[in-house]
Order: sequence, then C-alpha cells, then structure tokens
Amino acid sequence: MTQSLMLACLWCVLANVIAMFPSKKKHWPAAYVLMTAGAPLLAYVFWENGIVIGVLVLMAAISILRWPALYLLNWLRRQTGARAAD
Repeated sequence: MTQSLMLACLWCVLANVIAMFPSKKKHWPAAYVLMTAGAPLLAYVFWENGIVIGVLVLMAAISILRWPALYLLNWLRRQTGARAAD
C-alpha cells in the first residue's frame, strides 16, 4: 500500500472519529478542516496511484462529506441558473 493510500485511510478514520463527537455547530468547523486537509491528499492519491484509485478515494471522501458536497452542488446550480430537480 502506498503512502498516499495510508494517509487517505487515516483521513477517513479521523473523519469518522470526528463524526462521533457531539457538536452544536453540526460539525461544520471540522468539515472545513477535513476539506482543507483532504484536497492536497486527494491530489497526492491521484498523482501516486492513478485515476481509478483516485476516483475511488474521491467517492469515499464525498460519501463522508456529503453535506458540503450537496451544498456545493446547489450553489453551482444557482450560479449557472439551472433549476434543482424536485
């Protein structure tokens, strides 16, 4: 297992441990830290392991950080003028 995949697995474990803690702010500060640390880590995974493994790690990260991903998708839809499907 490459170093980037070990770091990505550690990032996933850390994200799940953080999710277990109670939070009045709904975990948004932790999500910002995870996104900040996860972006360069994801680039490292793509660079070291290729596109297939990189996409799998990206899907895992989106699964963990699904609410920020949904808010980003909704924001992009508003910016382009597309209507959200109901």
